[in-house]
Amino acid sequence: MRVDWYGQSAFRLSAPAHAVFIDPFGDMSGAAAHGMRFEYPAIEDVSADLLLVTHEHADHNGVEGIGGNPVTLRATAGTHESPIGEVVGIASEHDEVAGTERGPNTIFRFVFDGIAVAHFGDFGQATLRPEQRAPLQRVDLLFVPIGDGPTIGPAGASEIVRTLSPRWVVPMHYRTERLNFLETADGFLARHDFRRLAVPHFDTDELPMTHAPVTIVPAAP
Repeated sequence: MRVDWYGQSAFRLSAPAHAVFIDPFGDMSGAAAHGMRFEYPAIEDVSADLLLVTHEHADHNGVEGIGGNPVTLRATAGTHESPIGEVVGIASEHDEVAGTERGPNTIFRFVFDGIAVAHFGDFGQATLRPEQRAPLQRVDLLFVPIGDGPTIGPAGASEIVRTLSPRWVVPMHYRTERLNFLETADGFLARHDFRRLAVPHFDTDELPMTHAPVTIVPAAP
């Protein structure tokens, strides 16, 4: 399976038969009015069979940028059929106060190309609740926010890694040279064994196979 990072929390997962896109961002030019620099390249000429949106914020719900007429699940908890098989949406919150500040967030878990994937969107809870952990008992590839502020930071993300014990961890939603808000990845990476890549994509067939989780850090697009 190939994984392409487009910036923030936007990823395309592709295998010979299908492609999945998660959390594409749309036009973020309005961020400048709030003093925020968001300079990831626009998502263009990209298609998918399945499109997942973890929550309805502009840096995660740019569905208009994804071609191919994908089946789309927008911030929807439950168990769903899709072109790649069963997708489980797990209800969670974007903050530590039951979603009253930033609203709901959906964790998506599915198996694609034989790999169990979990994408945590803008998870902001202090910790996973037992009923949320139950459908995440097997995770091979974990996408987790680490940038603090509106989501969890290094400590919270590291606790999720410890709890789920995935094979590989991909940090997301943090400050890079394209972004002037959120915290950098440094605090999270200092706690983990990591591999920094020179490109914004990787193939899971080429990742290290170890007993402990390995953090994979694609280059910023």
